[in-house]
Amino acid sequence: MLIANSFSIPMSKYLISFLFLIFTVNALAATRVQCGAMKSKYVPGNIGYCAMLPPSYDAKPGKKFPVLYFLHGLGADQSFLASSGASSEIEEAWEEKRLGEFVIITPQAENSFYINSRDGHTLYDDFFVKEFIPQMERRFRVIGDRPGRAIGGISMGGYGALRFAFKYPRMFVSVAVHMPALLEELPHGSSGVGLSVFLGTAFGSPLNERFWKENTPFVFARTANLQGLKIYFDCGDHDNYGFDAGTRQLDRLLTARHVEHEAHIYPGGHDWQFVSEHMGASMEFQSRAFGLTK
Repeated sequence: MLIANSFSIPMSKYLISFLFLIFTVNALAATRVQCGAMKSKYVPGNIGYCAMLPPSYDAKPGKKFPVLYFLHGLGADQSFLASSGASSEIEEAWEEKRLGEFVIITPQAENSFYINSRDGHTLYDDFFVKEFIPQMERRFRVIGDRPGRAIGGISMGGYGALRFAFKYPRMFVSVAVHMPALLEELPHGSSGVGLSVFLGTAFGSPLNERFWKENTPFVFARTANLQGLKIYFDCGDHDNYGFDAGTRQLDRLLTARHVEHEAHIYPGGHDWQFVSEHMGASMEFQSRAFGLTK
């Protein structure tokens, strides 16, 4: 059907303006991922990172947001939230107001286990604390103190997140991890369960059992003042690497120290299916720790 000429131009202008308004509002309310890279004096090469910015980040340029540093597992990289589909689940939670809005930043870590390697080639602990966090808090509008800073991770990243949280408990308000790579001691003949392949070279090649034991989160969990740190961790009851035993051990240790925490052993193995089933719970835990939701 044709529209009379006397109305065609105004109607077109109205529709264009209306559609532009809709697009602008949606764009301002959209989640955005910003990736980049940085140099370090502690870690060789360029270290990539991706930041997931919540819906109102661009719409409210004067606002600072809490920040969650979310550490990837072995074999993944800084883009894993998007590549795994987890970012879509987080976006949905933001849209449904199940989560308060916070920035999520993932650094590239290769197979570092987020520690200063035994050979001294990759000093990831030093990089993360002395360079990465300060630089991210300059690049993005995030809260740069403990009440607005949390840490989390998966598998190797779960190990790293617990270790950072227990070693530097005044830096983070909370830590929440899935299927963390927790073993206080490496079992003799561990190659039988694939640990030598899983753990990479950060702890020496061949694996140095003493160096592993000196760097586990247990070392810091035994003595650190964890008052005020909100702690969540979970693991599958059939974890492929036996990390459910380490998870139970950490639960017992914190319970014996009367450290408040939330620990879960759920049905499942060491895979993405397990993470996807429980990531919503850990993200909601972080949101509550920030005081954004109840």
